[in-house]
Amino acid sequence: MRHIRCRQGKRNVPSSKIVNEQEVIYWIEEGRTYKWIVEEYRRKYNIETTISMWGNLRRRRGIDTRIVHDEDLIPWQVEERHRWAYPAVMLRAAGRRRAGREIGGEYSSRLDTWLRARAEDDTVVHYDPDTDEGWFYVPRRPGVDTDLIRVPDGKAARGGEDS
Repeated sequence: MRHIRCRQGKRNVPSSKIVNEQEVIYWIEEGRTYKWIVEEYRRKYNIETTISMWGNLRRRRGIDTRIVHDEDLIPWQVEERHRWAYPAVMLRAAGRRRAGREIGGEYSSRLDTWLRARAEDDTVVHYDPDTDEGWFYVPRRPGVDTDLIRVPDGKAARGGEDS
């Protein structure tokens, strides 16, 4: 770890808490939350960091904001325990692509494969927060499910009641 000498010359302090910046950039581009990164750094490196530290890194490195909110692809209030399931990750990746954002690492080819499977199987993604699994692939309803997801009932959507 690099150190710099304090002005008073009394002690050395770390110049950066970041052990592996490329790893963090990958996590940010993958869509991991700053809270997750703080917890992972604590677990992996036993280093305490802050949410604002990771936001500042993202901004300084010119990385686009982490999350693209595509209400057409994820119209549900997703439970914490279901947020990193594969269908949710792929829906977020599809949202990033649609927004013209770059998809990091191997996610672009994974997304292509996943989209092909949805088309070949003629299935869409259904979310049910009241189940352990949360996410399911279900048959597309012709004329109703025209995108990647099962069109939710009004009460299942983020807004709660039907408008």
